Amino acid sequence: MEKTERTNNKERNNKREFVKKSPYEEKVISIGRVSKTTKGGRTMRFTATVAVGDRKGRVGLGTGKAGEVPEAISKAIKAAEKNVIKVNLVEGRTLSHEAIGVCGAARVLVKPAKAGSGIIAGGPVRNVLELAGVKDIVSKSLGSNTQINTAKAAMEALKMQRDAEHVASLRGKKVEEIIG
Repeated sequence: MEKTERTNNKERNNKREFVKKSPYEEKVISIGRVSKTTKGGRTMRFTATVAVGDRKGRVGLGTGKAGEVPEAISKAIKAAEKNVIKVNLVEGRTLSHEAIGVCGAARVLVKPAKAGSGIIAGGPVRNVLELAGVKDIVSKSLGSNTQINTAKAAMEALKMQRDAEHVASLRGKKVEEIIG
């Protein structure tokens, strides 16, 4: 009887090792505490905003709410993995053109930079750009500095990026004509 119990435990332990590992790296952007006042008193809940990315041009942003912080973070990670976008990187290090992303009152300006500049950005914008795999960029946060909206505005700026091949196909021209 004891022998079968041991084998069952071994089988259970082996099954745990096959948990699907996410290909994305994650960074928590913000954690907020929200309280709701009811007749019975205050009930506390937590919100989390998380950015995920593979540092190779894929990045996503998600939010989650739950009664405890770890649950909120795991929900946010799942939401972020569903919202992953592809960013076209020039030479694998920077963006193709400047753009301004807007979310609420937050505006984020992103501009390509020459090699060796590094990521010149702060707070949540820096987290989003690092996880996207951008290595050389200049960024400026304009307007509101709310962490969640600033991160969303950075994502909008990344969504606006178009590479030379895409622009050439839209205009019906060759890439050489576009680049000049």
